[in-house]
Amino acid sequence: MNARVTDQADGLRRLLGQAPVRVVAVAGMGPGAGATTAAMSLGAALAQQGKDVLLLDEHHPKVRSVCDVWALGPRGTLADVTGRRLRVDQAAASAVCGVQVLPASPGAIVDPRTQWPRGIVLVDAAFDDEGRLSPLAEGADELLLVLQPHPAAITSAYAGIKRLHRAHALKQLRFLLNGVADVGTAQQVMHNLAQAASRYLALSLLPVGWVRTDPWLADAARLRQTVVEAFPASAAAVDFRAIADDMGRWPWRTPARPAVFPQALAA
Repeated sequence: MNARVTDQADGLRRLLGQAPVRVVAVAGMGPGAGATTAAMSLGAALAQQGKDVLLLDEHHPKVRSVCDVWALGPRGTLADVTGRRLRVDQAAASAVCGVQVLPASPGAIVDPRTQWPRGIVLVDAAFDDEGRLSPLAEGADELLLVLQPHPAAITSAYAGIKRLHRAHALKQLRFLLNGVADVGTAQQVMHNLAQAASRYLALSLLPVGWVRTDPWLADAARLRQTVVEAFPASAAAVDFRAIADDMGRWPWRTPARPAVFPQALAA
């Protein structure tokens, strides 16, 4: 989106007492990283805060997608909404926790703020065959990568970050470590990753925290819920809520990317 148009829109919302809609794309760096679980858990935590949350599912209709895990059957897709065949409230399915879920094609080129003018939009993002971001993820305000803390996974994730940096000229992204057994080790890994990205890629790689290994995660999945919903006192739920609480304090950045939402500009 044109930066000037975005700045003016955000300024008008603030004058009217409305917080601008933040779009956060969540993507996993490697198989089993847990990005879908993270997107769902953060969405549930944000909904518990009273925020209106729209979660765009780019992995639908695959097994272990958001719609599959929550056993949801949306009546439509993001394409139906942007094509004005259905409204968001007609097309999306509502999870028990209050998150609205809408399937979205990884090739969709649209600014989701035009369809969800309140709260927050999360994108459970899919990469293409060459490891590039979808247009929705590329156009998000924040890209949040989910990494496993194991040495092989970190090495693979760093290679993936380099590919993303080369493909999209990224200047900043955020990441969380998922499945952490030792917090002290996780903090060192996060520090090392951030230092390497800054030194060798001139990329600001910002850690948002960690989610601890937790046996309650499997029980929550069996119940088709997130751990935030099913077991709010568990370690993983506490960690997801802490990250969700902090999201509202992430500073806003002036968009520095080219316009990737031509439909929104033409509207």
